[in-house]
Amino acid sequence: MKRIILSAFCTVLLGACSTPQQWSSAVPVPVHDQSALGARGYFYVGGRYTGDAKQQVMSGQMYVEVLVPRQVRRPYPLVLIHGAAQTATNWIGTPDGRQGWADYFVEQGYIVYMVDQPMRGRSAWHPADGGTRMFTAPALESQFTAVAQLGNWPQAKAHTQWPGEGERAGRRGDPVFDAFYATQVESLASNVDTQRHNQTAGAALLDRIGPAILLTHSQAGPFGWLIADARPQLIKGIVAVEPSGPPFENSTNATGKARLWGPTDVPITYEPPISRPEQLQIEQESPQAAGLFGCWMQKTPARQLPNLKKVPVMVMVAEASYHAVYDHCTARYLQQAGVPTEFVPLKDQGIHGNSHMVMFEKNSLDIARLIDQWIVKSVR
Repeated sequence: MKRIILSAFCTVLLGACSTPQQWSSAVPVPVHDQSALGARGYFYVGGRYTGDAKQQVMSGQMYVEVLVPRQVRRPYPLVLIHGAAQTATNWIGTPDGRQGWADYFVEQGYIVYMVDQPMRGRSAWHPADGGTRMFTAPALESQFTAVAQLGNWPQAKAHTQWPGEGERAGRRGDPVFDAFYATQVESLASNVDTQRHNQTAGAALLDRIGPAILLTHSQAGPFGWLIADARPQLIKGIVAVEPSGPPFENSTNATGKARLWGPTDVPITYEPPISRPEQLQIEQESPQAAGLFGCWMQKTPARQLPNLKKVPVMVMVAEASYHAVYDHCTARYLQQAGVPTEFVPLKDQGIHGNSHMVMFEKNSLDIARLIDQWIVKSVR
């Protein structure tokens, strides 16, 4: 059946090609087997009209793309939410042309939803929405792609998984890096505004599609906690891949206070309730080991996050990422607040050499497989 489907694809869309091996000669760009895909579509959620009544525009809407497998074998859909400067292209493929996570999860039987954050990509930004920022190419080289050579944190030297060949691998001029950097877009500069917009749009998405699992990456980490806080009955699990952190104070790539509500920059529900983040009583612990950040934790008795107490959470961290310095703090803070959180360092699973952009790296499907295994085990 698979060969018949692929042959039909080639006959109808690619003319002369008749097998997957011939696709590259008919279409000179990366293409991937879609035989597991039954249907796809897109829609928008959220948004409101703003401005003068005679010149109104819609602001805050979120683009959503949906992929439906031919055979739905997982009970809940998977919502993929990208990080800063990224869009849903994060999940479609890799910069060197390999299969992306979206197709992999469809093959496992998930209905997959991919979003462009509000004010990002296909979710329109207007000047009144606030200022934006853009990651420079040198910043991405040092933080994501050429980490072993340029990273300034202790774990950086372990980075081996970024695709690319030769002395320019992971840097400008290498075709893989250039393909990656071409996908980068402007992001809202304000973390507070970004989190508020994504909580609102994410809640609207769950209202429309029903119960789901969230998979967040990097900047999107706080969105997972906030969407679950807004719709606790509709979140069946959260996979937080290197979520923005640690609580209360920046580390490694920035300095100063941040995420004053603990896991977020905007209000999240605590029990006993608080109205200001200053009401959280916190203290900094000594680092657990060399090369690790000393976590800020609540003093006992710790306030709880009641709307997340029934949501199984995985916090995943890569071996060579700058997040390896502090992601344990995010996991421990959630655990202390009553959230059923499993901290999963990839190195402890025998997956080595990764940095922050794990969905693009050479062993990306090994990591996607680990995520699927955790969901099957942990989500009910």
